[in-house]
Amino acid sequence: MSLLAPYACRPDQSRGRLYPEPVQDVRGPRDIFQRDRDRIIHSIAFRRLRHKTQVFIAPDGDHYRVRLTHSLEVAQIGRTIARALGLNEDLTEALCLAHDIGHPPFGHAGEDALEEALKPYGGFDHNAQTLRTLTRLESPYPSWPGLNLSWELLEGLAKHNGPVIAPTWALEEVDAAFNLELQSWPSLEAQVAAISDDIAYDNHDIDDGIRAGLLTLEQLLELPFLADAWERISAKYHDAKHETLVRELVREQIGVMVNDVIDTTRKRLVDLAVETADDIRQAGAQIGGFSNDLAARERGLKAFMYANLYHHPAQQDAADTAQAIIADLFQAYASDPSLLPADWQSGVPTSQPHRSRHIADFLAGMTDRYAQNRHREIFGPGA
Repeated sequence: MSLLAPYACRPDQSRGRLYPEPVQDVRGPRDIFQRDRDRIIHSIAFRRLRHKTQVFIAPDGDHYRVRLTHSLEVAQIGRTIARALGLNEDLTEALCLAHDIGHPPFGHAGEDALEEALKPYGGFDHNAQTLRTLTRLESPYPSWPGLNLSWELLEGLAKHNGPVIAPTWALEEVDAAFNLELQSWPSLEAQVAAISDDIAYDNHDIDDGIRAGLLTLEQLLELPFLADAWERISAKYHDAKHETLVRELVREQIGVMVNDVIDTTRKRLVDLAVETADDIRQAGAQIGGFSNDLAARERGLKAFMYANLYHHPAQQDAADTAQAIIADLFQAYASDPSLLPADWQSGVPTSQPHRSRHIADFLAGMTDRYAQNRHREIFGPGA
């Protein structure tokens, strides 16, 4: 406890859980944030991330990243930054591990399909679905619905992208039950988890894109800061294999970004005279993040990745197929709920919007391969 900075979230000062848990029911010498992390790791929703798209839809290669490996990499980066800043590492890790649990199969292609299907009923948002999953759908305990996670964890997940001015229906439901103060900034642990997410996928998607042959080094070196780093690395390790140098480039960029976040955040903490965790929430601006210079470079990298990898023709073809699978399944289950598994059939609401949202909950929980298999079963192998 003494190692924590004064602005860190302290487990003994947590705002608690929605459903109080008797002290005698607490298992083992773990504080509230450690138990949050462990509940996430042991959840079915977390295990399903191993078969959910990160960049490539249902990848055949064993070495490509999926949502699970991405979340683990985000957690490693998050803990490194949290430790350097004196933050609560357990809360930071829990936020990193849980941040993508609401993603449907096929990544953003699946999300687009669910957004279209739910458009008359409030739409779909994977970030809000993360909270819906953890507070309602994943219910392994006999005494309460959901995982009954701490206020600080739910707050950080709700504000993964900063303050929320216009929450979606799913986030409104969670907030109505447990006021998450959506219009303020989240804890510094949550801000670190969010920037760690950016650092991880900005760089690891480069690695996967090159491995898949959809990106080339020549394309990457059109970005001046990457070209400069490549020149330094090539000169230092002139006898190394090309593949090894590419991976060194990725590590180099992660290190640059992590160090920039640590240095920039420390400076902002001093400039704003931050003393407590509540000071973080009331600062009115992001504290944990990149410097202005690196933020501009990172935006350029993101634009490059969208143009050359995420919107690559091969990726778009796969995304079109994935959207069709989700759209077909939604229509099939909406027309004939008897196609749902027995435990999902029994709870099908009779009226809208709850009926469609129930079906979307089922679809959002699917893995890529489960969605593909169910589509083949319902529509035939040639559909």
